[in-house]
Order: sequence, then C-alpha cells, then structure tokens
Amino acid sequence: MSASVISRSVAFVRVACRGGVALAGVLAALVAQAQPYPTPPAPAAPRPLAVQPPVEQKLPNGLRIVLAERRGVRLVTAQLLVLSGSEADPDKLSGLATLTATLLTKGTRKHNATALATAAEALGGSLDSGAGWNQTGVSITVAEPLLDPALALVAEAAMQPSFAQAELDRARIQALDELKVAYAQPGTVASRAANRVLYGAAAYGHPASGTPESLQRITRDDLVTLHRTRFRPDNAVLVLAGDIDAAGARRLAAKHFGSWKAPAQRLAAVSTVVPDSLTTPVTVIDMPSSGQAAAVLVVPAPPGNTERAVGQITNTVLGGGYSSRINQEIRIKRGLSYGAGSRLDARRQAGALLASVQTKNESAAEVVGLLQVEFDRLIATPVPDDELAARKATLIGAFSRSVETTAGLAGAVSSLVVIGVSPDDLGKRIDALGAVSAADVQRYATTYLAAPKRRVVVAGDAAKFGAAMKSLAPAAPAIRLEALDLENGAGLTR
Repeated sequence: MSASVISRSVAFVRVACRGGVALAGVLAALVAQAQPYPTPPAPAAPRPLAVQPPVEQKLPNGLRIVLAERRGVRLVTAQLLVLSGSEADPDKLSGLATLTATLLTKGTRKHNATALATAAEALGGSLDSGAGWNQTGVSITVAEPLLDPALALVAEAAMQPSFAQAELDRARIQALDELKVAYAQPGTVASRAANRVLYGAAAYGHPASGTPESLQRITRDDLVTLHRTRFRPDNAVLVLAGDIDAAGARRLAAKHFGSWKAPAQRLAAVSTVVPDSLTTPVTVIDMPSSGQAAAVLVVPAPPGNTERAVGQITNTVLGGGYSSRINQEIRIKRGLSYGAGSRLDARRQAGALLASVQTKNESAAEVVGLLQVEFDRLIATPVPDDELAARKATLIGAFSRSVETTAGLAGAVSSLVVIGVSPDDLGKRIDALGAVSAADVQRYATTYLAAPKRRVVVAGDAAKFGAAMKSLAPAAPAIRLEALDLENGAGLTR
C-alpha cells in the first residue's frame, strides 16, 4: 500500500471501531483498499558477487592455505580440511571417519573435552568438527584479533587428539541411539539403501554414519590408525575467510601448522569409488509398523568438478525448492506429500541425483510413477524460458545469500576444494549459472536421467502398497527391515 492509503486505512479503523463496526468488516474494507497484484513481479537481474578472488599459498610441508578476504567485518572463519573422509572407512568399519571426526574436539593431549570447549568459548567461538565424503574438518569463527589463539585450538584438535576411550564409548552410544531413530524413519532407510543400490560395493556405497554392527566393531586403535595415515599436511587445506590479508594468513598458518610433518611414504589412494549400481531397478523395504512410506529415485551423476552449473540448474528445476516440478506435482496439485524434492550429491569421484517423497503407504506406487513422469518430461521437452529464469534466480539468490557471512564464505570455498575445483571458481558461479540454457538442461537430463539408469527404493508397510508396486515392477524384491544389511554392497541383505 502507498502511504496515503495506509493513512486513510488507519483513520477508517479508528472511526469504524468507535462506531461499533465489527472487526471482520473493518478487515474486509482494508483488503478492498489494497492494490491487487494478480501476477508476481519478474525476478530482478542478478547482482554481481562482491567477493575477491581467493588467494592460495602453500607451506613447505605441503599444507595449502586458501584465503577469501572479507574486509570491513572484523570476523574470521578458519577451517582445517583433511581431504579424506568416509570413503576411507575400511571394510566392515562403516562410520569410522565420522567417529574419528567427532572425537577430534573431545579432548587432546593438552585439554580434555570440557577444557577444550571452554577455551573456544572464552574466544567467543565454538570449536566444531565433522566428516563427510572426501573431507574431515575442524572449524571456528572468532573476532579477527583472536584468530591467533583460535588457530592454536584448531591445530591442537586436528594434530593432537587424545581419542580417550571414555569419549569413544560415549560417542558410540550416541551414534547407536541416532541409528535407532533413523532406522524407524522410512525416508532415512530408503535414502541410505538407495545410496548403496547406486554405488554397490564401491567405497561411496556404505553408510557414512555406520551401522549398528560396524559401530560396535570400531576400536580406539582404528581411530588412531586412520588419524595417523590420513591426517597429514600434504593432504590438508587451511581455509580462512574474513578480515585478514595474505601475509597474515601465511604467518599464522606457519606458526600453528608449520611443525606438522608429512610422512615420507605417499598417501595411499582409495580405490573403486565410481558407481557400480546393483541391477535391480526397484527395491522394496518392508517396514510393517511404519505409518508412512518413502520413495527415492536415484541416478548416477557426474563428479563434482564436471557440469556443475548445468547439474545444479537441472536439479533445481526438477526438485530443488517449493516451486520445483516435483513439489508442484506431488504436493501442491495432488496433496500426496508434505514435501517432495530432489538433491544433487556431487562428490569428488562420482555423483548422484536423488528425488525423494514421503507419503501415505497407499500412495507409494503412485508417487513413484509421478517421479518417473517428471524425469521423462525433462528429457522430452525443453524447460520454458520463464520457468528457467525463475529457477535460476532461486539458485543464484540462495548462493549469494550463503556467502554473506564469513562462515558461509568459508563453506563455499571449502566445498570447491573438496571436489577438486579451483577456489577461483567462486567468483564465476553466478555467470556460469546464468549461462545455462534450456538445451543444456535437456542434454543433461538425456545423458544422466534416462530410464535405464534409474533405481528406485521404496520403504514402508509393503502390505499396503505391495500389489500396486508389483504392477510397476513385478520382479521387485521385498526386504524385511530386520534383514537389511547396508554394509553388503552385493545385495542389501545378510
């Protein structure tokens, strides 16, 4: 509303209320005065990203330093990345990298877990650690004058963890409790099984958080061995984002990480991480006590350093966000789910695009069919210009907002480092996304989303959807939840 309309509306409310007019009538009159907008405004042109190109340096021991300057904000985010993660879990020890990362901040040779957390809090920060595919990290965000002692804590956690047995036991119990909750949720079960179906026995196929059996097998010696072999300066990157210059970044990196010694032997490569999909196109996991069903359709995608912009746009059109095709078709038009979408999981050596829906058991087969239709539509018909423009705006806007903070900026740089892309790509992201055409999306869909490459996993009460699912996939095997074995890359069962 304009200022004059607002002024008249306020005056009207005052008079109406004094005259005893009902509130509903007052509100109706206000709505009538408001200017109608029958169509939403067109997306504005993308604003240029105000981020300086990251500066990369290297210490004599092989540690890379990547700095993304953000002047004027007296904060710095520091993240020490080791470029090994869950893909390095040994056979039958799924979850080892995740447990190792958890314990990095649960005590060192100098401080126990409480003392370490207290030291970080005294700097106004929080020392965090975690692992993923091809990465394990320790990070903190502090005011720029406190970066020196903050980096001392990051180095201590990454280089001198104690792996106390009591902390391992506590972390194991917490992880097992989380798995109990996860295995009761059809969406989580279907997603983890779909990951194994896609990658088969390859290193990317096992569950990064472990299984109830694998977590029980892990010992302190396993953590120590993984840390000794993978945590080395020539396999690590220090990412800094914030109000610091290149000279200061190198000086502090040398002070806190310069004594870190690289072993003489070369780091052993992790083998067989490329997709090796199981042949069954549809898998059913029977969860008789489940009140809902979850369906996941997964296809192999290129690694993170290949066709990044086209893959991101394709995923956003398909299922990335409320206005995406999958959510529009399944939730908004048919009311079959509270949320339906897709995500692109582009790892360093391979990738996956997963579309997922949670629905009532009786609708499981129907939503699988709708997912197939949306994949087919992307292949058969170019995305209309207005839809493509709107989805680009969504993705570009989300990216631009994400790098407004030092933590978001460090995260964006780290994601590039992990997948093996030059940090300079950060400043090119918006232009690359804007250059994607409808023809690019259709070609990507034709190449990677074709029907023979699709694998479907449905988890839920099979008694309520089994007959309908048989009509879609007569040979689909049904696996009881208690027989599911996500460590088995050859067939999902014990």
